[in-house]
Order: sequence, then C-alpha cells, then structure tokens
Amino acid sequence: MATGPRTIATNRKARHDYFIEETLEAGIALTGTEIKAARAGSVNLREGFVIVHAGEAWLMGVHIGQYKQGNRANHHETRSRKLLLHRRQIDHLHALATQRNWTIVPLRMYINAAGLAKVAIALVRGKRQFDKRQSIAKRDAERDVSRALKQRYREGDRD
Repeated sequence: MATGPRTIATNRKARHDYFIEETLEAGIALTGTEIKAARAGSVNLREGFVIVHAGEAWLMGVHIGQYKQGNRANHHETRSRKLLLHRRQIDHLHALATQRNWTIVPLRMYINAAGLAKVAIALVRGKRQFDKRQSIAKRDAERDVSRALKQRYREGDRD
C-alpha cells in the first residue's frame, strides 16, 4: 500500500492566474458517493473557490463527477462542501482575504496516508497579463539554463 498522499486533482490554472501568498491544508466533508467518485479521480478544481460564511469555510464550484455505481441517491456534482478547519484558521483566512482583497482557491485535492480526503487551499492575489508573460519568460529562461548546464555537464564527461 502507498505510504504518502495520493493526488486526485490539481488546479494548474491557479498557479498561472495567481500569485500564491499562503497555503493551508484543510479536510473536506464529503458524502459516500463523493468520496468514491473522488478516489476514482473524477474531480475538477478549475472553477473552485472558497468563501467564509457564518464562521464556516465552504468550497464552492468544485466539480466531483457522479459515482458510476451510484444509485438515485447520488450527489449533486457542484454542491458546496464544508471545509474542516480550526476556528483560528478560518478567522485568519477571512481576515486576510477581506483586508487585502485576496481570493482563496483550492490548489490540490488528495487522499492522505490515513485515507482521508484533504484539500490544499491558498490565499492568492491575481496576476495581470504582463505578470503572466513575465512568469512564462522566467520559467523558459530557467529551463534554458538547466538545459545548457546539463549539456555542458555531458560534454565534460567525454573529456
């Protein structure tokens, strides 16, 4: 059996569209058919976000597909799901999100070693178009440098 966490879904769009300021791990309250569908890998975090309402954190807009062997009691795909966080964590997230006008988005959903579903959420601030271009250019430059170093290292082995 695997010892580490098994990633179910990642939100690659979040890393492209936002600067990630702070990350946090949260439990998620799922129904029986939802956890079975999540273990099968039918999760999409792309449109997801977190809101704090009445002292509780809610995961909104995350699509968990229907469980194929489910019956008429199957879950609704995009229902709001409660995040399991401590009161201080919720207050901290809410304070930063409202004061600094940041957003809370899910980055990754996974099953931990104990078999529980967890969501990595992040406080993020939006990127503008030129920021996205700069991030892409920086990533390309780092890739070129690593290729050049690898090539130089290979040439050094032949001598």
